[in-house]
Amino acid sequence: MSRAFVKENDDGIDRDLPERPLSPHRNLVTSSGLAAIEQTLRALEIDLTAARASEDAAEVARLLRDVRYWRQRRHTAELVPIRAEKDHRVRFGSTLSVRLSGGDTRRFRIVGEDEADPALGLISYIAPVAKAMLGAEIGDVVGTGAGDGEVLDIS
Repeated sequence: MSRAFVKENDDGIDRDLPERPLSPHRNLVTSSGLAAIEQTLRALEIDLTAARASEDAAEVARLLRDVRYWRQRRHTAELVPIRAEKDHRVRFGSTLSVRLSGGDTRRFRIVGEDEADPALGLISYIAPVAKAMLGAEIGDVVGTGAGDGEVLDIS
């Protein structure tokens, strides 16, 4: 690989490693999302200790950047409590079942940005599909990204 466009110093370490961008949106989190942030931080701190012990300066720089990012995400996290009683509207943290026009049923959960994983049905509250679902009630038709679907259940 050509090294012509890689910015490195004489020691081979990229000193201009860019910071991970922070979202301009509120950092709303579910309890599982907050736990995942904490778990990620613990794992990064363990990896950082190992990288320092092995004197891997490039890995230390990368891990320090990631630790700064996740500490900021933890600092700005706004835990949204889940309602004890069953809600009749889709809200942040809700899980909903939707019957698609073809008859298939899909489950979605509206979560924070860091917890989102569309392949698992975990949709960030800022995603257009989540915005289409927020406020919906059982029987409403919502956009799902795979067409429209009827809300069957909200928990």
